Amino acid sequence: MKLIHQVQTEENLLMNTVNNTLQLAKQKNNFSIEVFAKKTIGINVQIRNNIVENVEFNNDGILFITVYNKFSKGSVSSRDFSIYGIEKMLDTALNISKYASSDFFLGLPDIKLLCLGANDLDLFHPSELNVKNGINFAATAEKEAFKFDKRIINSEGSIFSNHITINVFGNSLGMIEKYKSTLYSAYNCVIAKEKNLMQRAFYYSTSRKIENLEQPSSLGKKSAKRAISRLGSKKINTIKSEIVFSSEISSTFFSYLIGAISGDNVYRKSTFLLNDLEKEIFPTWLNIVENPHIEQGLGSKPFDSEGVKTSVKYIIQNGILKTWLLNSYNARRLGLNSTGNSGGIYNWFVSYKNISFKDLLKNMTQGLLITELMGQGVDIVSGNYSQGAIGFWVENGKIQYPVNEVTISGNLKDMWRNIISISNDVDVRHKIQCGSMLLSKIQISGN
Repeated sequence: MKLIHQVQTEENLLMNTVNNTLQLAKQKNNFSIEVFAKKTIGINVQIRNNIVENVEFNNDGILFITVYNKFSKGSVSSRDFSIYGIEKMLDTALNISKYASSDFFLGLPDIKLLCLGANDLDLFHPSELNVKNGINFAATAEKEAFKFDKRIINSEGSIFSNHITINVFGNSLGMIEKYKSTLYSAYNCVIAKEKNLMQRAFYYSTSRKIENLEQPSSLGKKSAKRAISRLGSKKINTIKSEIVFSSEISSTFFSYLIGAISGDNVYRKSTFLLNDLEKEIFPTWLNIVENPHIEQGLGSKPFDSEGVKTSVKYIIQNGILKTWLLNSYNARRLGLNSTGNSGGIYNWFVSYKNISFKDLLKNMTQGLLITELMGQGVDIVSGNYSQGAIGFWVENGKIQYPVNEVTISGNLKDMWRNIISISNDVDVRHKIQCGSMLLSKIQISGN
């Protein structure tokens, strides 16, 4: 009850701050304004080898003000929520706008697109910020990892975090809305050793509700099992081969689509998909739906960072690219409407086939199962792709041995079109939810 009361008090403070800012702005006239106030409350606990290394308490608030003054923009932020502090911020933002270059495309969103009545997306599930329980959770995960196998010889850390975020947004078009959310996460990373060889691996869990987190015993066992499975890793010869991206990293492969269809990159003509809107860029059976309104979704939001209402839409439909990701500014540059994606994407759901991961491996008679990627390695202008990879060599549909120090390369356009199948082992720990993915032959560089 104490935590609920604290959250309610903080929420009221943020609402008053946003209201005060809008009222003070009215007195100055001749400009439009948007205001965003945010508060984060939480704890973060880290232990290593059963010793508490770090305990962090978060109680951070921040206020963002953006003014639009005759097609010029001024933005400021501060942690001072006092009337004096707000007045000083407004004056500073106005002064910045007077010296900023004029841009016809700047301004608040179209009032018709604003979220005037935010839906409850069931994102708020608070539990007491109990450090002792957090330490016990992290310690149990680490303990179970050590118990799993004698070859687990060290820990790189076990973490538990519990955070509450309160968001309030308003603008001079009459919008003032709020929502709050909770996020729990746990992480465990261990090192395995056999003879003179060592390997590290981690596992993590994240959820809006604490009861939906992976149990600490399971978390520890999974990180240990992954580390043990990598012992004896070796390189393979350079080869062109089929690959499978495991479900835990397949979301990364689709994340490159975000930058490629971002409105900023589109209007600057700095994306390899510049001429591909309404064209087929994936196999015809593949769909990606964005749904910001999933209850308890990790990527759910009622409105974007400009106050534009979020909506359900196809990103990819039957393999065809259906939309750019636009905020108000880059939408105006392109002569379009905002898609409500100021601040990023929401929940993406990638379609899959009714096939298990085990059967997916059987469909790849020989190739590389990739479980971890390293490096950035993607050029959004050309679509060229190159990343370090760790995984397992597969023959006759069965894992043979672990593989490390290889590089996979190609072009994203070709790789996206060459997706053969996606299995039903969807990893729900990401904003982009996808199963394991089989691709036809691509370049693997090894020895």
